[in-house]
Amino acid sequence: MVTAFDRDESGDLQPVFGPAEQQTEDRAIRTARGLAGKHAGVIAWSREANPALGEYGEPTTLFVGGDVPDME
Repeated sequence: MVTAFDRDESGDLQPVFGPAEQQTEDRAIRTARGLAGKHAGVIAWSREANPALGEYGEPTTLFVGGDVPDME
């Protein structure tokens, strides 16, 4: 997954791209690096998931560039 953020008029970070699912971790990192110079911040992460059962594992950060909010 990749999400990019920009600051709004108040200076708060707001998502402007994503979260966008990527096919591989390498693709997520490449996409995040490409977005990093264009936005205030970007993060790429992965996690194990079984959406059919509503089960999601803990996220693993793959790349962070710039300012990103705390991810819960």
